[in-house]
Parts: sequence; structure tokens; C-alpha cells
Amino acid sequence: RALSTATGIDASDLAHRLMGDWTPDTTSYHALIEAPDPGADLSKPYPFYLAYQLDDGPEPLGDPGDWAAEHKWDGIRGQLIRRGGAHFLWSRGEELMTDRFPELATARDYLPEGCVIDGEVLAWADGAPLPFNALQKRIGRKTVPKKLLAEAPVILQAYDLLEEGGEDLRPLPFATRRARLDALIGAVPAEAPFRLSPLLSFATWDDLATERARSREIGAEGVMLKRRDAPYRDGRRKGDWWKWKVDPLTIDAVMIYAQSGHGRRANLFTDFTFAVWNGNELVPFTKAYSGLTDAEFTQITAWVRKNTLQRFGPVRQVRPEHVFEIAFEGIQESPRHKSGVALRFPRMKRWRHDKPVAEANTLGDLKEMLAAYG
Repeated sequence: RALSTATGIDASDLAHRLMGDWTPDTTSYHALIEAPDPGADLSKPYPFYLAYQLDDGPEPLGDPGDWAAEHKWDGIRGQLIRRGGAHFLWSRGEELMTDRFPELATARDYLPEGCVIDGEVLAWADGAPLPFNALQKRIGRKTVPKKLLAEAPVILQAYDLLEEGGEDLRPLPFATRRARLDALIGAVPAEAPFRLSPLLSFATWDDLATERARSREIGAEGVMLKRRDAPYRDGRRKGDWWKWKVDPLTIDAVMIYAQSGHGRRANLFTDFTFAVWNGNELVPFTKAYSGLTDAEFTQITAWVRKNTLQRFGPVRQVRPEHVFEIAFEGIQESPRHKSGVALRFPRMKRWRHDKPVAEANTLGDLKEMLAAYG
């Protein structure tokens, strides 16, 4: 916004100019901001449009007929760009990851020149998405061995069309962009690694709630709501795109280790290790560092200082006296952990002052969750 004020250039336009594969050594302020050449970087993506979380249900959004909905997929958000006889794949974090997913090189055979698709990279087999941990094995690799390509092949699940025939479609209503995406992907052979994210049919918000409730059964995280007449904007903006995720999984666990936080919380204990019962033994299974209020962090810090059993560098072992409800988005098998499981996005949902330590959950409970949701 400050640069927009200083230059008089619209903030959305500036956000687009600043995207792409450049460094201070490869460009100049003039070329980047003042007189950009649209053809200079054919790989340049558009700024990603990000949704806000819908916490209390969609009823305040008004008439369901004004909205389109689809499942929220558990993969890697990406823009696939087809320009200049080549293809490029960008992550939401503005990382060029083309070489990590060689399956998508067939974009040069199946997708028309001058198109940009917004979608989700998913590990995919037998007509359905694989768990995120299958895809996670490929993250961070610059080259992918044949064995992993066979175990976790990927597709792009497409849900928006940002450019077609070299034309920027972002100002058009979502309904129009989606219709053009349907036509584009509909012309692609079934064997190509490109799929449409299906739109959900619903007449009422209760209908959509029913679809949301079955998200985990099909490997989704919930549903996305998009206003039919909305343009594709940049950044995280309220109003037109919402994500309505399924309620998190939860388990009650005992705090056994504590560590100081960082930044403004450097003087507080905010990073904790939690355990569940395996017979008479407490087995650690996850760490969490968010979810409590500042007052609760202050309270638990005072308690940690008085109840430390041992110190291991910055980590303190504490008396196993407090139970916390841990919320998480997914669970997967992990031979690297003593518990045999790893959680996705764990955080502290609440401090269970009402629950004695003996009533915390067990490793058996975690294994049942792994069987159901892993």
C-alpha cells in the first residue's frame, strides 16, 4: 500500500508486477515497477486470491443461489502457466516448483497456449486423492525417483481460470471464468493429469452442510464458497471467497515438556510436548505452540517454573499434571515418532482444568483415529 501511495499505481497492479522469478540482481526498479514488460517473464504468475475462514456457518452470507461451492482439497495450491511453448508451476508461497512435478509437463501437449489455471496439486490414484502425507514425500525434492513417481503420482485439480488466449480473465465474474474453465478442461483427454474440481449442488445451506459433513470421506478438508459474480482479487480479502472447513479432530493429552517461545513471547513458555497413555506410560506424540490466550500462557509459565523436573538445554521436563485438548486437521503414520503417528496442524484448543490426568486419551485412541482418518 505504501508503494501504491508513493507511485500512484493501483495496489493490485503492483502486486502482480512484484510476482515472478526475479531478484534485485536480475532486474531494476524501473523495469519492475515503472515500465514493466509483460513479455519479459513468461513464467510470471498472478497474485493468489486467499479465502477467509467461515467459523459460524454460511447463513449470514444470504441467498445460497448467489454462491458456488466446491470441496476444499488437501494438497498444494498452485498456478499452472502455459506460455511461450513452456509450462510453469508456482506455489502459493511464490516458489517455482515446475521440476518437482514432471507429470504436469504434459500441459504442453494438452493445454492451449496463453492460459493460467489456479488449482490444487494432489497425489492421486484410482480416481481419488491420496492422503496428504503421500504428497508430502515429494515436497522439497528437486528430482523425484521413479519409485516415488509411481507411489504418489500427481494431478492438478483445477478450480479457476485466470488467463485464456493471453487475456487476463480476473475481472470477469467467477461464474464466467468457471464456465470457460469447464470448457477448457472438458477438451482434455481423460488420461491427462488435469481434473475439474466438481461444483456442489445445493439449494439450501443445510444441503451444503450435508456435503461438508462427508468431506473427510473423500479426502477433502471442507468446502469453499465463492460468490458467483466475484472477480478474482489478490491477497486475503473478506466478502467473496470463504473456506468452511470441517471441525478439527481432537484428543486430550498430557503436557510433559515445555520450551520458551520467540519474539514477544520469549519470556514465556509457549511450546509444549504432549503425551497419551500407553498402559502406565506416557508416550509423546505431538508438539503444539498456539491456541492459548496470553493470560493462559502467563499462567502456565509460572507453573512450569515451579514444577520443572529436569532441564535439557532450553527444554524443561515438567510434572505430568495438566491435560489439554489438542485439535488437529489430520493424522498419519510416522515411523520416525515413538508413538508411530504424526498430526497435521496441531494446536491447543483448550486447557482441560476439569479433567484429571488419568482420563487423558490413550495411544490406542490415536491408532483408532489413524485407521479412520489416516
